[in-house]
Amino acid sequence: MLKEEIEKAIVVLQNGGIILYPTDTIWGIGCDACDPVAVDKIYKLKGRDENKSMIILLDSENKLSSYARDVPDIAYDLIEFAENPLTIIYSGAKNLASNLIAKDGTIGIRITKDDFSKQLIQRFKKPLVSTSANISNQPSPANFNEINKEIIQGVDLVVNWKQDDLSKNKSSAIMKLETDGRFEFLRR
Repeated sequence: MLKEEIEKAIVVLQNGGIILYPTDTIWGIGCDACDPVAVDKIYKLKGRDENKSMIILLDSENKLSSYARDVPDIAYDLIEFAENPLTIIYSGAKNLASNLIAKDGTIGIRITKDDFSKQLIQRFKKPLVSTSANISNQPSPANFNEINKEIIQGVDLVVNWKQDDLSKNKSSAIMKLETDGRFEFLRR
């Protein structure tokens, strides 16, 4: 079943669609992070201010330098030793949809450890946008049952995986990492 859901998601992503999918944190709305039209669909669905950037998921820290020009060495240690999901904001975003990159040129990246999203990214061979499955300024859903019907109806595919998991999940911590290694937590 996992493989079939991944295959369905890949077809939607390759055709510029958006998906609702489980991640290592909360359910996310995602698309091809290199496709500006797909990214725009997510902004519209969420009613999100286009000046608020979204994060991307990668399947491996080995791919960081493909999407961020400035990856300090300490980033790899932070990722390796983080006990909980950690999104790190890097300077020098590159090779991504321009409407995904923050005005200051940064991008938030999380290395997913979730089986579904990790395998999906490996098979798709591109990073995925991952933003909470909610309308902007509403609470993030802790599990699938809490997702707003507008979101469910507004995506091109609802992944049929972990929908019955009622665990109360939470968003990742977010850290801004400077090129000199200094960092600041924006969300713990």
